[in-house]
Amino acid sequence: MKLLRVGARGQERPAVRTDDGRLLDLSSMTNDIDGAFLASGGVGRARAALTAGELPELDPDGLRIGAPVARPGKIVCVGLNYRDHAAETGAAIPARPVVFMKDPGTVVGPYDQVLIPRGSAKTDWEVELAVVIGRRARYLDGPEAARAVIAGYAISHDVSEREFQLEYSSQWDLGKSCETFNPLGPWLVTADEVGDPQDLGLHLSVNGVKRQDGHTSDMIFTVDHIVSYLSQYMVLEPGDVINTGTPAGVALGLPGTPFLRPGDTVELCVDGLGSQRQTFGQA
Repeated sequence: MKLLRVGARGQERPAVRTDDGRLLDLSSMTNDIDGAFLASGGVGRARAALTAGELPELDPDGLRIGAPVARPGKIVCVGLNYRDHAAETGAAIPARPVVFMKDPGTVVGPYDQVLIPRGSAKTDWEVELAVVIGRRARYLDGPEAARAVIAGYAISHDVSEREFQLEYSSQWDLGKSCETFNPLGPWLVTADEVGDPQDLGLHLSVNGVKRQDGHTSDMIFTVDHIVSYLSQYMVLEPGDVINTGTPAGVALGLPGTPFLRPGDTVELCVDGLGSQRQTFGQA
């Protein structure tokens, strides 16, 4: 099942996208797609209402698509999690997941404008598979327990400012948490529909030029491992988002490749999860 939120920013309404592309209104069941909805079995109720034909149809014309999950409590990111990306940046294969946090306020819709920060010279792109947590998780015991707490998956664009990230601080947060730096969506696709998260292609182009063409089978640490690992060190709450890393092809790893400037357009997709498109502007 594909869950999404549509409408003007701050006024999104919850919806379901059917296999034939129709939008069905979930407003009678919940005010939003958020942690409370996920934790209370909202996905199951929505699926039952969909099967029963109880959801009214929405007219999609002119409707903005927002992020599929209302502001997450936290965004946890894993860096250097693809072998080819570690190689292109000259980094050693990490023995343990490289974990950092990203400001949840960076989340915007999949087609919203992304703002290049003032003073930026190295704004970069990163297509990623995002995991959305559906149940409270702490000290999970292995892959099966990890799979049980995953509500679904979405495309995440982990936009990064490399100078801020790597030259201004020993931590990465400055280059990861700039305004609008995490387009998410268009849909939250439930875990049962995605199937094996280690069998998905990821693709990204800049101004029509393909830059990233990776596959989740190249992850150093699998989705199950990441979720279980993180739960040993922090409590994962419903609605939290985990960005699981990016494959090779970022500007940082391509000498001579220009970083993003105002007017550039980035398009990205992940198999089965839809696509995104952003035009970049100046903050």
